[in-house]
Amino acid sequence: MALRFRRTQVNDDLGLGIKASARRSLNKDGSFNVRRVGLPRFRGYELYHHLITMGWPSFLALLFLGFMVTNALFASLYLGIGMEHFTRPGGMALAERAMDAFFFSAQTLTTVGYGHISPNGFPASALSALESLLGLLSFALATGLLYGRFSRPQACLRFSCQALVAPYREGLGFMFRTVNMRSNQLIEAAVNVTVSLLDPATNTRRYAALPLERATIHLFPSSWTVVHPIYADSPLAGLTEADLLQAKAEFIVLMKAFDDTFSQTIYARTSYTAEEVLWGHRFRPMSAPDPDGLTVVDMAALDAVEPVS
Repeated sequence: MALRFRRTQVNDDLGLGIKASARRSLNKDGSFNVRRVGLPRFRGYELYHHLITMGWPSFLALLFLGFMVTNALFASLYLGIGMEHFTRPGGMALAERAMDAFFFSAQTLTTVGYGHISPNGFPASALSALESLLGLLSFALATGLLYGRFSRPQACLRFSCQALVAPYREGLGFMFRTVNMRSNQLIEAAVNVTVSLLDPATNTRRYAALPLERATIHLFPSSWTVVHPIYADSPLAGLTEADLLQAKAEFIVLMKAFDDTFSQTIYARTSYTAEEVLWGHRFRPMSAPDPDGLTVVDMAALDAVEPVS
């Protein structure tokens, strides 16, 4: 059937552009399939953002590398001044002098100062004082970065791998399920769902917001099945599975909630393509009461579905 777009429900200003693309606009993890070009090679304004968003192994490796390089640099400067300007127990071989210079630099940079190596004279004392100042500044910077990484609120919301078109009330409904994987409390959760369809007449993408059965819940202690009832005025009314595949449909999901632990709003994004929409199935229940009267939520059953007629 020919795809028809209800002009009163179409919103072309979603922010993802209307030009047709061979790939989905939004990945499952919430990242965008956008490559930006024309940027300067060095972008100092992105340094802090990069440091607090990079992976923990890379971040810790960078700190360790910076520590080693700084100590190696100052050790070479101490060797240039001459290790005879230091009180130390080591010998005069190059390896022994280099080892003493490196460990003296490490003790000075961290302000530990065990005392078995100490500078004598102005050049060595001045350089060690400069390194102590650099150590204080660098560790203050590293502490700030660690605080920024730990204090940055991050959503740990997981969405079902597939969305469903399943019987709902007297008709059909488009639905997916989400849970909070953390034990923190989320309140005032809200979700927005938009469908993107390829208009074959113009080879551009058109966007339409999907009205939800419930777009906001005040408390989010367990799971939430987000449902768009496919009524007569729905942008999906009359469309079949083949129609969604032909239109390369993509359902873009934006969810936000207030994190009671950090007292900040968190956001999560994901999307479902037409291939990730399962027809003729429904979600199995995730929650059940236990003998003590508590509600037990099985997180492993997030993607559990069963066929329906």
